[in-house]
Amino acid sequence: MPKIPRVKVIGLMSGTSADGIDAALVEWPGDASARPFELLAFQETPHPPALRDRIHALAAGRVPAGEALHELARLDVELGEAFAGAAQAVAAEAGIEAVDAVASHGQTVGHFPADRATVQIGDPSVIAERTGWTVVADFRPRDVAAGGEGAPLAPFFHHAVLGDPDEARVVLNLGGIANVTWLPKGGDPNSVLAFDTGPANSLVDGVLTVATEGAERFDRDGRRARAGQVDASLLARLLDDDYLRRPPPKSTGRERYGMAEAETLWRDSGERDRSLDDLVATLVEFTAASVAMACRDLLPGGDPVARVLVGGGGAENPAMLDALRARMPDATIEPTDAAGAPRGAIEAMAFSLMGRNALLGIPNHLPRTTGASQATVLGEIVPAGPGFRFSR
Repeated sequence: MPKIPRVKVIGLMSGTSADGIDAALVEWPGDASARPFELLAFQETPHPPALRDRIHALAAGRVPAGEALHELARLDVELGEAFAGAAQAVAAEAGIEAVDAVASHGQTVGHFPADRATVQIGDPSVIAERTGWTVVADFRPRDVAAGGEGAPLAPFFHHAVLGDPDEARVVLNLGGIANVTWLPKGGDPNSVLAFDTGPANSLVDGVLTVATEGAERFDRDGRRARAGQVDASLLARLLDDDYLRRPPPKSTGRERYGMAEAETLWRDSGERDRSLDDLVATLVEFTAASVAMACRDLLPGGDPVARVLVGGGGAENPAMLDALRARMPDATIEPTDAAGAPRGAIEAMAFSLMGRNALLGIPNHLPRTTGASQATVLGEIVPAGPGFRFSR
């Protein structure tokens, strides 16, 4: 029996928090299977604060109308350069000179699935020119064109890598936005369900940035949340949210839970003499409560959730994990590391796998999780040069 060749793909991810680029170099089988895989290297490259602020301003519609198009074009190129640098750095860490492809999610600056529109920047042509490697990018638009929400896309990876035939699991990503993937035991891809539950870190990060004028941009180790008290009346108001009650498929972003909402919350806290620590504690509880509600009310009946595997920046926040455990006492809640996918690398690994599939011309999403009409191949390919061949 001929040996199946291996494929090396770098996955690049910059999420709604826009705090930096995650780069994961993964070696996959050269066919449709996902196992065995090997994470060869992973790096996190922070964005300079000024660049992060520009991304947030553009996404929030706060660039003056006469300058917005120019700023969009500038950031598209600047982020392309940044993504290229992150790809080269992670390959160098692994001691590898050539890869089969770079799969870049890009930076989302607008996501409007109701209008069949989604915008990710970080020009893949720049990445291809700087690295000399084939690039797969713009994954979301094809799903949207097929009638989907364009998100969440990582459930394809969750099912392939983190599912268990004997245990019902939820994979919870706590980035700027929180999203869950329901993996019923048995491994049927047509039974997987996934959607955004609401905010994770976006409001906490936004409130801290506003309140401290940028001196603090996230709640390190959950210190402020642990020092504060939950405001029950504010929590009840936050949970009275039409989005939380909407059935899946659904997705959301900073246009709903971003800087504008963070500024409103901080202004309201000042008027009510609510401390910053109390506001942060309440927002952390809001995330935990909205995740628990989603798992209770929006997941299909049958198998109870036995395990919640947590990834993203929120997995580094012990206050967030404690709040989740209190809201979901019957489930084991632990980082995705326990299932073989390091918590910080999981989203970049997901796009690495999606890029591998795009190279092979096989489907790389789960239509049921996004609402797309059919399974298709997401991603547009920018070849490294005339013709394409795997680096092996």
